[in-house]
Amino acid sequence: MALVTSKDMLQKAMKGGYAVGAFNVENMEMVKAVIAAAKEMQAPVMLQTTPSTVKYGTLDTFYVMVKVEAEKADIPVALHLDHGNSYELAVNAIKAGYTSVMIDGSHENFEDNIAVTKKVVEEAEKKGIPVEAELGRIGGKEDDLAADGDTNTDPRQAREFVERTGVYSLAIAIGTAHGFYAGTPVLDKQRVSEIKEVVSVPLVLHGASGLSDEDIQECVRRGICKVNFATELRVAYADSVKALLKEKPDTYDPKKFGEVGMAGVKKIVRHRIEICGCSQKA
Repeated sequence: MALVTSKDMLQKAMKGGYAVGAFNVENMEMVKAVIAAAKEMQAPVMLQTTPSTVKYGTLDTFYVMVKVEAEKADIPVALHLDHGNSYELAVNAIKAGYTSVMIDGSHENFEDNIAVTKKVVEEAEKKGIPVEAELGRIGGKEDDLAADGDTNTDPRQAREFVERTGVYSLAIAIGTAHGFYAGTPVLDKQRVSEIKEVVSVPLVLHGASGLSDEDIQECVRRGICKVNFATELRVAYADSVKALLKEKPDTYDPKKFGEVGMAGVKKIVRHRIEICGCSQKA
């Protein structure tokens, strides 16, 4: 199936009471593993790249890899720019063929966040590409993305933000963090329900790596329609390669590293698809 935008899949998730799994990919092997797992489970899926990942591999390279693998699968696949850190990067992703983009102005003040988000939305609408934005601040560090502290999303600001920007989906802060958690996260799950009451767009949960299955499922029940997973996929890939080298330290064929890495990532993706409730929703 050709690449699709995230519009229909997130609308269906919102109406159906489940979430679409959105998985960050770093190389060809992770692309193949995520799509293979989603295909086996007949689940819609989003593959994501961050600014540092596209700097490493380029927008065009990731677009071609995901496009080719998606065309071999009979499920909806979207390619999403995660945490786009500038208007220029978001526009370049659209030009490269990405079917969904995020502009992250959460480190700016409220008005500046609105301004840059609205600017990206206006450009994306010309190509029919949906835009995700972030309001509030999600702490922790993932990739080269870092926040000094957490600021949970204000429901009243969320409503104004969506109305003024025309954004298609909204990532909200409820106490999650990028990367793994040093302790047990304390999530303001009630805030998901409160925000869902005042906005009509799909809500997104970032920082899900390391959260319990129960926490994710409750957030989905309360209105989360897209859940992002990144760090745990990287760890699964790296741990699989380390285990191979420990067992067979003389291994030198990169394909062997890729094979075990794909298996590790695929296992995680299958589990998270099940937890998000999107299995058999393709």
